[in-house]
Amino acid sequence: MVDYSFSNDEELFRESVRSFLQSNVAPIWAEIDERGRAGRELITSMGEQGFFAIPVSEEYGGQGGNFVFAAIAAEEVGYADPSMGLAVYTLLNNAWPFILSLYGSEDVKSEVLPRVGRGEAFFGIASTEPRGGSDVGGLMTIARRVEGGYEVEGEKIFISGVREVFEELDYGGWLLLARTGRVEDRHRGISAFAFIAKQDGAISDGVEYSILETIGRHGISTGMLKLNNAYIPDKALIGEVNRGFYIAMEGFNLARILVAAANIGTARWALERMIEWSRERRLFDDKPISSFQGVSFPIAEVAMEIEAARLLVYKAAWMADRIYFKREPGLKPRDLSFYSASAKLKAVETSVRAYETLMKTYGALSYVKETNVYRGMLGSLSYLVGAEGAQNIMKLIIAREVIGREYV
Repeated sequence: MVDYSFSNDEELFRESVRSFLQSNVAPIWAEIDERGRAGRELITSMGEQGFFAIPVSEEYGGQGGNFVFAAIAAEEVGYADPSMGLAVYTLLNNAWPFILSLYGSEDVKSEVLPRVGRGEAFFGIASTEPRGGSDVGGLMTIARRVEGGYEVEGEKIFISGVREVFEELDYGGWLLLARTGRVEDRHRGISAFAFIAKQDGAISDGVEYSILETIGRHGISTGMLKLNNAYIPDKALIGEVNRGFYIAMEGFNLARILVAAANIGTARWALERMIEWSRERRLFDDKPISSFQGVSFPIAEVAMEIEAARLLVYKAAWMADRIYFKREPGLKPRDLSFYSASAKLKAVETSVRAYETLMKTYGALSYVKETNVYRGMLGSLSYLVGAEGAQNIMKLIIAREVIGREYV
C-alpha cells in the first residue's frame, strides 16, 4: 500500500531543522534579503546543524542521508526564508556535492565534500553562458589539454554563490562544464570539472568575477565568471572526458527536486499569511474578508495546489532514493527525468500563484515594502523565468518522456 507519511527519523529531522530555522533565520530573513548576504557565521552554523551534503555518505564528510531528507531541509529553509536566498544555498550544496561524490576522483571528494558538509565551502553549478542557458549542448567555454590538466577559457553567467565563494568563505567552487571536444559534437564534446576557484583564502589565477544586481533573492549572490586560461588539474575531472553533459543532466534532475521543495516552503509561508490576513481584515459591517467567496475561494485553490505539488515533490525525492540509494533493479537515473521536471514545473507555478493570491488578498498593502510580500514573489519568479531550467524546458522534458524523444 502507498504510505504518504514520513518516517520517525524524517519527522525528527524536520523538527530539528525547523527549530533551528525558527530561532536563527525566520526572525532575520528580510534583513538578510535587504543587505544581500547571509553571512559566514550563519552558513557555518547551518553546516554544523547538518543542512549541507545531506545525501553524501559520512565517509566523505556528508550527513549520510538521502533526497527525502534533503527535500525536507530545502522545504523548511524555503519557509523560514521565503525570499529563497538561503534555500538556494541549501539546495545547491546538496545536489551538486552528491554528484561529485558519485563521479569525482577520490582526492577531490576527500578535499571538497567534508568542507561543504561543515558549511566551510560552497559547491554549486557553473553551466550557463552569456549566449544562453537552455542550450547546454551549445556552450563555448573551452578546456584545452595541457601538461597535468586543462586550461579553461570562457565566461559563465547567472552563477549562484559568486560573492560567497570569493568574499565570504575561504574555499569554494563549482561543477563547471567546458568543451573538450569539437563544437560540432555539441553535448558529446563537453566535460565536467570540479573547479575550485578559491582555496585556503586564495583566488585561483586566471579567474575574474562580478556580481549581478538582481531584483530579488538577495540572500545568495548571482554573478559572472570570466576564465582566462584558468588551470584545472587532471584530478578535478568529474567522470570521463566528453561525458560531462550527461553528468550535469543527472545533477539538474536532483537539483530540480530540491528547487521544487524550496518553492513549496515559500508557498506555505504565503498561504499562512493570506489566511491570517483574511481572518483579521474586516470590511462591510465588520465582516472578515474571508467571508467573501472572492477571497476565500482563491485561498482554497492555493491550499489544494500546494498539497498536490508537495505530493509530486516528495514522490520525485522518493524516486531519486529508489534509484541512487536502494538501487532497485530496472531503475536508472534517466527514469527520474519525468518526476523531477514535473515537480519543478508544478511547484514553481504553484508558488508564484500563491504570491499572486497573497498580494490580491492584502490588496494595496502588498505593495508596501514593509510587508515583505514582494520578497517572496521575486524569489519564486527567479525559478519561473529560468533558474535550474525554464518552465518550457520542463514541459519539453516531460513531453519527451511521455510521448517519446523521437517524436518530440
